Amino acid sequence: MNLLPSGICFYLSVAICWLTAEVDATWWYMGTLGSQVMCDNIPGLVNKQRQLCRQNPRVMQAIGAGMKDWISECQHQFRSHRWNCNTTARDHNLFGRLLLRSSREVAFVYAISSAGVVYTLARACSQGELDSCSCDPTKKGSSRDAKGSFDWGGCSDHVEHAMRFSQAFVDAKERKERDARALMNLHNNRAGRKAVKRFMTLECKCHGVSGSCSVRTCWLAMADFRRTGDHLRKRYNGAVQVAVNQYGTGFTAAHTHFKRPSKNDLVYLEDSPDYCIRDHESGSMGTGGRVCNRTSRGVDGCEVMCCGRGYDTSRVSRTTKCECKFHWCCAVHCRDCHQQVDVHTCKGQT
Repeated sequence: MNLLPSGICFYLSVAICWLTAEVDATWWYMGTLGSQVMCDNIPGLVNKQRQLCRQNPRVMQAIGAGMKDWISECQHQFRSHRWNCNTTARDHNLFGRLLLRSSREVAFVYAISSAGVVYTLARACSQGELDSCSCDPTKKGSSRDAKGSFDWGGCSDHVEHAMRFSQAFVDAKERKERDARALMNLHNNRAGRKAVKRFMTLECKCHGVSGSCSVRTCWLAMADFRRTGDHLRKRYNGAVQVAVNQYGTGFTAAHTHFKRPSKNDLVYLEDSPDYCIRDHESGSMGTGGRVCNRTSRGVDGCEVMCCGRGYDTSRVSRTTKCECKFHWCCAVHCRDCHQQVDVHTCKGQT
C-alpha cells in the first residue's frame, strides 16, 4: 500500500512534500506508524523536520491544506507582471528551477510561504482543528488600550505558537547550512513570519445597558491574509540586494548606495532574469500567450508584458449580468448581456 499522501510535492526551504487537502484517509487511520512511514519517505528532510513531522501529523495536514491560500495570494500580487508566481506540477517542485536562483522573486516566495504557514497554523488552532493548540492562553484577565480598560475574552489567535512551530520546522534545514543562500532564506522566512504578527488587531464586543460600552470583551485576531500579501509585495518592491559580511554571519548591502537591510526587508543575492522568454535553466516560463492591456503603459501593458515581441488580438464573446433590479422582497433579477471584446495576448518567442 502506498502510504505517501496524494498531491503535489515541491521543494522549498524545508525540502518537504507539503500535504494537500486531499490526503489519503487511510494514512490518518494508521496513526503513529502511518505518520512515521510518511515522514521517513519525504525526500530532503533533515532529522529535526522528520521528528516534528512524526510528532505533528495533523499540523502537517493543516499546513498542506492551507498551501493553496498563500500560492493564490502570491499569484494575486503578481497577476499583472511578467513573473506571475506561476506554478507547474510537472517539475520536482511547484516553481521549477526558479528556486535554484537567489533572486528577489525567490525571496518573496520564501517570505509568503513562511507567512502562510504561520497564518494557516494559527487559524487551525483558533478553530479547534488541532489537539496540540487552541486560543492564546496568555490573553486572560484585564488589560487597557487607548479607549480604556477591557476584559480578555473570545478567542485570540495564538500567533506566537504558530511562529515558534514555523521557525522550528521551516528553518531547520537552513540552520544546518551556513552559506549565503541559507542566510538569505532564514532572513526572508523571518520577515514573512513577522508580517503576519504585524497586522494583529484588537477586536472588541461591547456590553452594557442600551448598547452602552461600559464593559468591553476583546481578543486579538489576525487580519485577512491579503494585508500580509500587500505588505510583502511592498517589501519585494524595496528588496535589498546583499552580500554576506566578512564573518559569514549576516549581510551587507551589495552596493554602497543601497541601505543596510532591516529585519523586515526582503533580501536577495542575484539579479532576476527578465522573464520574457521560456528558459528552463532560470525557471522563466516566458510571457508568450499572456493577456496584456493594449492601452496601458504600465507593467501589464502589451509593450512591457510582451517584451517588444508584439501581440495577437482576438475577438471573444463575454456574458455579464446587467440591468439588475431589486424586487420586493427579496430578490435581484438581472439580464444576461452579451458583448464582443478584444483580447490581446503576447506573441511567443521566434
